[in-house]
Order: sequence, then C-alpha cells, then structure tokens
Amino acid sequence: MLVTTGDEIMEYSITRLARLAGVSTRTLRYYDQIGLLSPSGSTPSGMRTYGSPEVDRLQEILFFRELDVPLGEIARNLASPGHDRLFVLEGHRRALLAKRDRVGELLETVESAIRSEREGISMEDEMKFKALKEKDLAKNEAAYGKEVRERYGEAAAEAANARYANLSRADYDRAARLANDITAALLVAMDTNDPGSEASRILVGLHKEWLTIFWGSYSPEAHKGLADMYVADKRFRSYYDKNRAGAAEFLRDAIRVHAK
Repeated sequence: MLVTTGDEIMEYSITRLARLAGVSTRTLRYYDQIGLLSPSGSTPSGMRTYGSPEVDRLQEILFFRELDVPLGEIARNLASPGHDRLFVLEGHRRALLAKRDRVGELLETVESAIRSEREGISMEDEMKFKALKEKDLAKNEAAYGKEVRERYGEAAAEAANARYANLSRADYDRAARLANDITAALLVAMDTNDPGSEASRILVGLHKEWLTIFWGSYSPEAHKGLADMYVADKRFRSYYDKNRAGAAEFLRDAIRVHAK
C-alpha cells in the first residue's frame, strides 16, 4: 500500500517497500528490531510507514550487503556523525567496480581453460599464473574476507585484493619464498623464548616485507592489529600453530615489540 498526498507518493507501507527493494518483509522487520531501519511515520489507522529518507537508507544498507559487510559494521557506518551519503556511494561504486573486474577476469580465465581442455591446447604460462592468483583470491575471500573487512574496512580489503590480482610473477614467487623463510625464522626465534631477541627482530622484518608485497605500504598499527587477529581467530592461529604450539602467540608478541 502507498500513502499519497495528491499525485505525489509520500510514504511506503512495509509490504510495498519490501517489493520495491526486492527484500522480504521479514528482513525489514528484523532491521527495525535491531534499530538499523525503522518506519518514521504512520497512517490515521495506525499503519507504520517509510518515507524518502528511509528509502535512501535502505538503498545504502543493500549496497553494503552486496559487498558482504556485516550488519553491525553497516550500523556503525550509518550512525557515524561524519556520515556522508555521496562519499559512501562513491566508495560503493569503486568497490563494486573492483569486484566486477575480478569476476570478469576470473570468467575470462575459466573460459580459456575450458577452450584449452576442449581443443587440447596448452594454456600459456602467464594465463596459468593468472588463474592461480584468481584461485588464491577466491579461496582467501571465502576463508577470511569477512574478518578482514570488519577490521580494515571495505576499501582496504578491495585495494589489497586488487594489488594481489596485479602481482608480478617475481613478487608472487618472492612472497612464497618469504612465507617459507618466516616459518623457519619463527621456529628459530621461539627457541630463544624471547619476543624481544635479535632472532625475533629478524622474524618481524621478514613478516613486514611479506606484508608489504600485498599491502603496498606499511603501518605498524595495522601490523599489530593483524597479529592480534592471528591469535584471536582459530583459523589464523592454526596456520602458525601447525608448526609448533604457541607459534601464533609468539609471533604476535614479537610483532608488538618490533613493529615500527
């Protein structure tokens, strides 16, 4: 049902807004329940209605959800005193374009692989490398994308993904070598039982170099935040602890001392 004044549509009922936005009324009721989006008006009969500001807000919410941003982070963004709708929409546009480009590249790679299999033609090494990076990106996004976005934000996550997609073969191979070096250096540093040792400083330096390949720049605070995540999230923790129990905690402590 639409509530109108003359020929101008002024407000939407929950059913009409749900149909307009392509969501369920149950979703809108849940958004109301958690304080994310609530009706602002009502009819003389007591039916609650949504106005233009709520329609705009729902649009922003759905843009965020398309990028898999958690509801809690959406609420914080929209409640921020410095919230700027135009700025947020421009950010959505950049993130969606980056997502579209990644999907387009992945489709191109898959189609090349299909043609290669059907026609019995070997893929060029560069195309195989591109496919490998796309596979890694998809795997990392599925495993860690939500946590990374919650901690660092949508723009930072998309920028990191774009940088990874554009890695040269030399940087990709260097990152793989550094990952092995970090594992070895971590075990050596743990033998000192001192996160402040020289061996620990070397370990953190290697880890910093590895991060910079993917981040493009370096922030000690972001490095420390990532180290905290290594311990807090069991999936990150198990990656390091598979080599020796307590490895993730030792790496975190060493980063806290040496990240500068």
